[in-house]
Amino acid sequence: MLLLPLCLTPQDHLGASTPVCTLATKWVPSVPLHEARTATLTRATPSYLPKDVSSLQLEVIEETAGCLHLTLKDLSSPRYEVELPVGVPQSKGDSQEALYTTEFQSDPFGFIVRRKSNGRTIMNTTVAPLLFSDQYLQLSTALASSLVSGLGEHYTSLLLDLNWTSLTLWNGDVAPHADANLYGSHPFYIVQEEDGLAHGVFLLNSNAIEVMLQPTPALTWVALGGILDLYVFLGPDPQSVIRQYLQVIGYPMMPPYWSLGFHLCRWGYTTTNTTRQVAQRMHNAKFPMDVQWNDLDYAKQRRVFTFDPWRFGDLPEMVEEFHKKGMKYILIQDPGISSTSPPGTYPPFDDGLKRDVFIKNATGHILIGKVWPGPTAFPDFTNPETRRWWEDCIRDFHSKVPVDGLWIDMNEPSSFVQGSVDGCPDSDLENPPYTPSVVGGQLNSKTLCMSAQQKVSTHYNLHNLYGLTEAYATHSALMKIRGKRPFVLSRSSYPSIGRFSGVWTGDVRSDWEQLRYSIPAVLQFSLFGVPLVGADICGFEGNTTEELCVRWMQLGAFYPFMRNHNDKPNAPQEPYIFGKKAQAAMRSALNLRYSLLPFLYTLFHHAHTSADTVARPLFIEFPADSNSQTIDRQFLWGSSLLISPVLEQGAVELAAYLPPGTWYSLHNGQPFYSKGQYLLLPAPLDTINVHVREGHIIPQQEPALTTTASRRNPFLPDGGTVSWRLGLGRLVLG
Repeated sequence: MLLLPLCLTPQDHLGASTPVCTLATKWVPSVPLHEARTATLTRATPSYLPKDVSSLQLEVIEETAGCLHLTLKDLSSPRYEVELPVGVPQSKGDSQEALYTTEFQSDPFGFIVRRKSNGRTIMNTTVAPLLFSDQYLQLSTALASSLVSGLGEHYTSLLLDLNWTSLTLWNGDVAPHADANLYGSHPFYIVQEEDGLAHGVFLLNSNAIEVMLQPTPALTWVALGGILDLYVFLGPDPQSVIRQYLQVIGYPMMPPYWSLGFHLCRWGYTTTNTTRQVAQRMHNAKFPMDVQWNDLDYAKQRRVFTFDPWRFGDLPEMVEEFHKKGMKYILIQDPGISSTSPPGTYPPFDDGLKRDVFIKNATGHILIGKVWPGPTAFPDFTNPETRRWWEDCIRDFHSKVPVDGLWIDMNEPSSFVQGSVDGCPDSDLENPPYTPSVVGGQLNSKTLCMSAQQKVSTHYNLHNLYGLTEAYATHSALMKIRGKRPFVLSRSSYPSIGRFSGVWTGDVRSDWEQLRYSIPAVLQFSLFGVPLVGADICGFEGNTTEELCVRWMQLGAFYPFMRNHNDKPNAPQEPYIFGKKAQAAMRSALNLRYSLLPFLYTLFHHAHTSADTVARPLFIEFPADSNSQTIDRQFLWGSSLLISPVLEQGAVELAAYLPPGTWYSLHNGQPFYSKGQYLLLPAPLDTINVHVREGHIIPQQEPALTTTASRRNPFLPDGGTVSWRLGLGRLVLG
């Protein structure tokens, strides 16, 4: 790498007035916590990068005792800076002593963050030079350990591979597979240290980012724009790291109770009668189900905010029928607005034109891409007027079809043409000096032109935020229209989306590998502050098998968000189409979930109010247990329920890890006294192993076919709870 000497020039209030270019300077806080301190960095020699930046402003803010905030900005001209919809909270008084010390070095410039309690180095950016040009920002750091998680969304294990791998954060319409940038971007990682300690780092930057992982262990950030805006979270335990991160990006929303029930969807329910029959067959077969969905089949000519008068002419009546049965209804809502309807025939586009809500191309005309309805315009959700227009569109549609929530898809945003139907200009935004490895090879592959103009900035800067801004607008609109806690499900994501929406993991395949990888995918989103998450049960693409679908239903019963969703050309996979034994196993899993919904709802309340995790990696709860640090084939609900699913074809037994302590089988109360060991457990096709940790109480309620009915039922048994009493070693009922 090219060495770039930088001079650290402390400003007067830092106590010196001459450049410090040779000696490392220890930064000893001489002012109270939370007070910003700044310095100027002046480059001594050019970097030879295009449009190099010669002077930077360094700002250091000790936000709290456990959160250090550092920014590096261009002094010569303003650059795009991310402003999250929730805003970064103002620092509050914190009488605690900081958990960290910070040192600054000048040749080359860098900083070192150490944990004060043991002197361990948390970050050390002196290992490689800082680079800062208009479209290439680079910062490297040594890592405290090789146990790194985060940096989603990617098809990876819970622990990332540090053996010279790179991860690109650039939202794309890409079905989950290895070595690809997927639907969301989350520039946050958490490192497990020794003795159960942990720390995290968040780079608040919405541009395309590449993260290079090295076995040293070390990590390099490369961002293609914006500023370097870093938060360092000192924990000291993993759950505290997540809480500190969520104090910056916002705590997750509280979902409606019914949304924790079972959801059923398929692209291919082509009429209201077909949709009705599916719901009726589910209940006739005694499968609990709360929410019936429709994919884009409902829309006239695939245009959103419409419904087909021939195939879905009685859609409003069908929704009311579901409501009378205690069920809910959700449909898909893409952001692409058809632009080819005759004037006066499609109000969303006509009104959007009048109100100037659509993204423009570089020449100031509406950018036209292509999605399901054909040529489409894309709303600019950074524009307040667009959010008002979006609310009006939803309000008008809701007055006809009283949906209970909205599913916002294709919002990376996805387009079937590169950039626009007219192409994109030849510019540095479309062809930056450096492009990370992205599916399609260019930033504008299968999305909009990077030079497209939005209210706040160019799409080059805002692309990764598109799904977040749509989720924010949709959540706000539903809240105002329905007056209840909204349900929104988004495919695209960025930090803070958990405030407004749940997420699902996209177009997974119906195979055993995707079943296994769905667990780390769900757990990663838990770390990102998105507890309402799940994968499409039985798979979306390809044909499932009976055994795979049973095992996926058993695992899916413990996804925080549980939906079976299938693609058009594939074999049916509704639970009622399988054999009697398979149906019985699926029914048992669903009834178990419904019996546990009061417990799950409570976990979501803790997530909403205290930033706890719902589906929880073992290392969050058992940070000092070396075995728990690496496990991503099992997980916890909260602190007390251990889920150990079968993930291999043909398996009828399971090697499950039980962390140190006493665990009781949820099915029969059998105790297991574990020293932190693997046990071989029976796992026939009708069984998923679930264990309860000693000293915890798990309430269970008599299940029913909907949560509307189950919430009226007594707790088990006879209004009591299922309790696991510390030290008794037995199941106590009553």
